Amino acid sequence: MDTLAYLHLAETYETSTTDESSPEIPWKKNQSGALMLVASFAMGSLNWCLPAVAALKKGHRNPQVASLQQKLRASGYFSQAATGYFGSVTEAAVKRFQEANGLKADGIVGAATLAALESNIGVSESSITTPPIAVSKSSLKRGDISDRVMSLQEKLQADGYYQGAITGNFDTATQAAVIQFQQANRLVADGIVGTKTSSVLASSTRKLAASLPQKTTLKPFLTEQPQKPQNQVKIAPQSAAPPSSSQKMRLIKTISGKISPKSVVYSGNGLFFAQNMMYNHTITVYDRNYELVKVIPDEVDLSKYGHSRFKGKYKGAPVEASFSHNGKYAWISNYQMYGPGFNNPGSDKCHPSQKTDKSFLYRINTETLKIDRVIPVGSVPKFVATSTDENLILVSNWCSWDLSVVDINQNQEIKRIKLGPYPRGIVVDAASETAYVAVMGSYNIAKVNLRDFSVQWLRNIGSSPRHLNIDPEGKYLYASLNGEGKIAKISLPQGNLVKKIATGNAPRSMVLSANGQTLYVVNYGEDTVSKVRTSDMKVLQKVKVEPDPIGITYDPKTREVWVACYSGNIMIFQD
Repeated sequence: MDTLAYLHLAETYETSTTDESSPEIPWKKNQSGALMLVASFAMGSLNWCLPAVAALKKGHRNPQVASLQQKLRASGYFSQAATGYFGSVTEAAVKRFQEANGLKADGIVGAATLAALESNIGVSESSITTPPIAVSKSSLKRGDISDRVMSLQEKLQADGYYQGAITGNFDTATQAAVIQFQQANRLVADGIVGTKTSSVLASSTRKLAASLPQKTTLKPFLTEQPQKPQNQVKIAPQSAAPPSSSQKMRLIKTISGKISPKSVVYSGNGLFFAQNMMYNHTITVYDRNYELVKVIPDEVDLSKYGHSRFKGKYKGAPVEASFSHNGKYAWISNYQMYGPGFNNPGSDKCHPSQKTDKSFLYRINTETLKIDRVIPVGSVPKFVATSTDENLILVSNWCSWDLSVVDINQNQEIKRIKLGPYPRGIVVDAASETAYVAVMGSYNIAKVNLRDFSVQWLRNIGSSPRHLNIDPEGKYLYASLNGEGKIAKISLPQGNLVKKIATGNAPRSMVLSANGQTLYVVNYGEDTVSKVRTSDMKVLQKVKVEPDPIGITYDPKTREVWVACYSGNIMIFQD
């Protein structure tokens, strides 16, 4: 079955637009032009790394042209979607840029023009602050009965995590609500309300006393202690309830600029990281006010991070992000590295025997917003996931067909697990015991035991599973099926298929609301986002977005959905 699935996948890649076509060049998907472009890629034009002296000019059709169009668009000289074809419109945009920058306006992109484009891309930083954090005096856990538990239940209910009666009894339902809150805020999901959980609860809303019944006298659940202001994002007010079936998503903000976001990921502490691949070689960081906090270049001196055989500066290509330590650290995968010694990059169809270049995982401190660790992983790393106990980072390696297991405390890879062709999406359960990995070259999802690293399988889920989400209670797994254009709902732990639905053309990434009742799906092939009710998998709403939506994240405090459009925008919807 795996062999048949692989052959089917290879055929699919050669005959249709797949988002995994190497660095996933963004283009507008219309009529035969896009198909011709994909066909040209499949026939061997996957040379992503042209020599610096190679000029681009009218008539060229390749990924470098798509990158050029992204840069021209970011600089304000090109208004159309990137197609990868150097036509008259692109030539005119190049000439305008050359004229504006004192270059020979011949419409040919040589070394001088490219250097001017690179130097033209830069964004200023802004400074932000955070309010003081409250600290809880003692922990609350299952079995406790007190006024403080009643206060906790009130708070969780106001935030949309707890639906039960206010009893003061820390029962199973209260514990489940606490775990959901902890997962949504990147805390250790142990169901115990200690100092960290109390601090985040206090930050999320400071008007609890006004919302409590006046006939009830409660002891303070949280006590506030002033702290020195930090250089972090200020926290937005908490919305009163999670998204519902009757609410409609509405666009409230579009962020643009010098970006080409493959993904956007919420940190859990008020920051949003957008990974801009090799088209801009940056990670852009935003706050809840939609302000740009910092542009982080992907350039590093590998020798300074202990990799002595690589001398000088190297660039990466940021793909995905995950966060640990309550959002203190961001872990960024790089599609490939650029510089001496990296001469064999991976592509959309690859095999471990080709020995394509390995790449690196970056760690970024979200307080300093600087890269402080660089860890080698496999070839063409795609998705990144953090275990909920914050001990492991998992990275799916597209071209080496395996999973890198990185020990957070040791800051190094400790295990490589073979999975087969094209591993992609990863989720980890709340207990940090099991990781699920979508293997796109098959119909299967790997079930990895994080204690002994053994592998079992959820088989015959659907063609080319790509992205995964797990609900807060760990009862259901959701998978986007790249080969079928559908979303699958799977019961756990048995792995039985519950239902498949179509949300739109080419569903890719997904994100769940904090309570697990709503699933948001980007439909890459038709430039839409679908809102799905998970109880019956009914599509409640579909909204139009900018071209090439590919990444999505959710902020449980503001109930906002951030959508990364590969064409150069991030769109924010209120729900």
